[in-house]
Amino acid sequence: MTDKVCTLTEAVSRLIGDGDAVALGLALEGNIPFAVGHEMIRQGRRDLTLIGPISDILFDQLVGAGIVSKIIAAWVGNVSTGIGYNFRRAVETGLPGPVTVHDMSNYTAALGLWAAAQGLPFAPCASLLGTDVIRDNPQFGEVECPFTGRRLLAVKAIRPDVAVIHVMRADRAGNAHVWGATGVALDAVRAAKRVLVTAEEIVDEAVIRSDPDRTKVPGFLVDAVCEVPFGAHPSAVQGYYNHDDDFYVEYARATRDPAGAEAWLDEFVLGVKDRVEYVERVGRERVEALRIRHSLPTTPADFGY
Repeated sequence: MTDKVCTLTEAVSRLIGDGDAVALGLALEGNIPFAVGHEMIRQGRRDLTLIGPISDILFDQLVGAGIVSKIIAAWVGNVSTGIGYNFRRAVETGLPGPVTVHDMSNYTAALGLWAAAQGLPFAPCASLLGTDVIRDNPQFGEVECPFTGRRLLAVKAIRPDVAVIHVMRADRAGNAHVWGATGVALDAVRAAKRVLVTAEEIVDEAVIRSDPDRTKVPGFLVDAVCEVPFGAHPSAVQGYYNHDDDFYVEYARATRDPAGAEAWLDEFVLGVKDRVEYVERVGRERVEALRIRHSLPTTPADFGY
């Protein structure tokens, strides 16, 4: 078994470079890899393309840090309050840096990643035909069905340089257990050139082998795996901790103006060296209080022979 465990600092340094297209926030509102995003900011990455369906405030934070030049997504904002102020400023005023946006729907973003995962140049569909979303959008074209002659939308394959996902647990080879909503994460992992996995815990190989149906990410696709407890805070990780609703509201208030946004980044990202210090800055007691209180384990499955 190849040991792929490393520190988050090492993983980001090795796998994510300036100008890369990075897919993250792929499981919709849960398992968002905030720890990786913060490390990208601390390492001063530049000119990134961000890929994701419903990206939440991680995209807003990366835009606010001035490290993003393009976004391919269905929505960018704050799942609790609506507007992502950094994103809005960047699009409307070019501050702290101009950002080009290629609008997608959730469905077409998923299709683009699926096409790349299948090794196809595009995926056909009927969705979005007749809408302004596809107008002058390089992510879309039109094709004629060879069987019916029907006009169809062609969704260009989306091939990230790097896919970043946060999982519940993984072994040292990167084989990862994921449950609950996965969104488009599994197709993104198969579409990307490189894959970075962060996990709430690194477990023995026997734990992963005990439940093969939950091994959604095979280790042979993974380039690095990092143990990062609370790596998805303030989003939720099913079975580990809940969504920090108050944090989202506080973030919205703090980032309403450029000075506040800069101060927030200084305090919670640039002012800490790693995830451990981040949790202490947020408040260890506050974060621990998010842990699940009511255990609901599944009925064990027998994989005997």
